[in-house]
Amino acid sequence: MDDTLNQNKSEQEDREEVSVDQTDAFESEGSSQQGTDTDKNYISRKELKEIIEAKEAEVKEVFDRLLRLKAEFENYKRRTEREKIEFRNFANESLIKEILPAIDNLERALEAPSGGQITPDSIIEGVDMTLKGLLNSLKKFGVVPIESLNQPFDPNYHQAVMQEESDKHPANTVIKELQKGYLINNRLLRPSAVVVSKGPTCKNEKKPGCSDKEEKIKEEENE
Repeated sequence: MDDTLNQNKSEQEDREEVSVDQTDAFESEGSSQQGTDTDKNYISRKELKEIIEAKEAEVKEVFDRLLRLKAEFENYKRRTEREKIEFRNFANESLIKEILPAIDNLERALEAPSGGQITPDSIIEGVDMTLKGLLNSLKKFGVVPIESLNQPFDPNYHQAVMQEESDKHPANTVIKELQKGYLINNRLLRPSAVVVSKGPTCKNEKKPGCSDKEEKIKEEENE
């Protein structure tokens, strides 16, 4: 019986040793696996330094690019301002060149010998030629006169200085042009200063288009 007890005890001790060995083996395997995972996430100090240096280089490149763009924009602003000033100073250069011949003609007329044969007709002819030359020069730049005489009054192009009665023109018709108006490329440059017809007089006889207000008032009072 004692032999049987001793045998059972020995078998129980063997089982406990096996269990302990398996536990140790499992713990050892888990520790090894954890160490492997840690090694995968580890970055050396050298690698970290290289990453930082690369990012710093990228930031420096972007900053240098911004500085170049700023310098280019400043140069563009200065160049544009200089071109604006030059354009303002010399925008009328072509027009002035076209007008200079008219000035030359006037100066030659004044320098003509006093003993020469100068007649009113020759003076008028010279002035007329000079005027036509000026108008042709202005026409090259889109400047043309407004035809107003005998035209219906148009407040978009005409400035009425006064009104006059006229038996020859219907009311609201331009009968005199005191100052010629001009268009530049179909846009109003200066309106024509004009005298506008009030229509025929009503004092002596009845006429179509009569605009005499005093006569109309008298007729109304007589009624």
